Amino acid sequence: MIFEKLSESETVELKRSTSELDEAMISIVAILNKHGRGELFFGVRDDGTPVGQDVTSNTLREVSKAIADNIEPRVFPRVSKVKLLDKDCMMVEFEGHDAPYFARGRAYVRVGDEDRKITAAELRRLLLKSNEHSWEKEYSDKTLKDVKTGLLRDYISKGKDAGRIGFRFKDAETTLLKLGLLNYGRLLRAAEVLFCERNSLEVQAAVFAGRDKLTFLDINQFRGSIFQLIEKSNTYIKEHMNWRAELTGDGRIEIPEVPVRAIEEAVVNSLCHRDFSSPTPNYVAVYKDRIEISNPGTFPEGRTPEEYIEKECGSVLRNPLIANTLFLSKDIEKWGSGIRRIYSACTKAKVKVEFRSRETGFSVVFYRPEWAANVPENVPENVPEKRLEKIVENMRNDGKVTIPALARRLCVNEKTIKRDIGRLKAEGRIQRTGPDKGGRWEVIR
Repeated sequence: MIFEKLSESETVELKRSTSELDEAMISIVAILNKHGRGELFFGVRDDGTPVGQDVTSNTLREVSKAIADNIEPRVFPRVSKVKLLDKDCMMVEFEGHDAPYFARGRAYVRVGDEDRKITAAELRRLLLKSNEHSWEKEYSDKTLKDVKTGLLRDYISKGKDAGRIGFRFKDAETTLLKLGLLNYGRLLRAAEVLFCERNSLEVQAAVFAGRDKLTFLDINQFRGSIFQLIEKSNTYIKEHMNWRAELTGDGRIEIPEVPVRAIEEAVVNSLCHRDFSSPTPNYVAVYKDRIEISNPGTFPEGRTPEEYIEKECGSVLRNPLIANTLFLSKDIEKWGSGIRRIYSACTKAKVKVEFRSRETGFSVVFYRPEWAANVPENVPENVPEKRLEKIVENMRNDGKVTIPALARRLCVNEKTIKRDIGRLKAEGRIQRTGPDKGGRWEVIR
């Protein structure tokens, strides 16, 4: 890597040699306390003139260790050999979001290109700021190889169609950099949960026989990226709530017991605003009398859901990077307006909705209408036509598709798939040819 002539700034410090290592650590702390990241070069005079520095693998290790051992909270810099106007120099890249930082027990702050001891007032400010530390900005242990390129490509296309993204997909690295999800070639945790299939995210979904958790009719566990979990959770709820049919001049239309738009809004908000530092999963629970969507993540301090329903409130974002990414693809519309949209859709459909804020998390509770709550689970007429069409489509594409495969793809249990297939057979839409094992499905109409 070749650099042009450098100059000192609030985020760049220049040192003539590693003999100034103690002073260098003070500069690192000062920059971290002001900006959270920066660069330092050994082998460069303060006027930007490279003079060179003896750089060996041993030197790189010693500098890295000295910084890690003498700065608190600990910082693990990236130390490398670089060329500056044909001179061998050393570059130290560092980042940290746990301010205040201390070098040998003292705190400093960057002012222009100088480092000065921090005042008591500034220290208090940094301590307050440290409480706002964001999980999503930490480095992930995933790499670019873990990013699902197809998912990222589809995301950019969706954002362009929505008119919120103005660039085309080139490659994963360039795209994530433009989205602010990549720093120094390393993925942020926000990128991990958005575009890596293997991560710590989990949604537990279940259908219960009554109004409590004593007996369940179906249970499932979803893992994947936020976008995959949004789709799986939405599908699960739609397939397990009841629908009624109405005949209009345009034909038969299916009406869900809870507005689909309200369900989708609650699901995306539960994943977008959750506390990602908590190991607790998100929950989707379908009870006899209600549907609950819950996440670990308390409501903003000093605010209530009613405030967001009754008036315009500024959004207090726990995960601004993730929220902005979902906004660009139009998965969320406007920050701080989700609760109002859920309430409005439910009011229009005459569905009671409740927002529960607890110390352990936040829940949106949709109370099922009487006609839906009293419908037995196994009545074939309640099967949404949409799911039947998906089963037919799968069989048309793959005549040997299995019942377990269909259950996984449609996020329902095998008992439900068998019930649906029975209805399709009775309606003369499909038939089975050949033996039970080795045979195939044929779509008639």
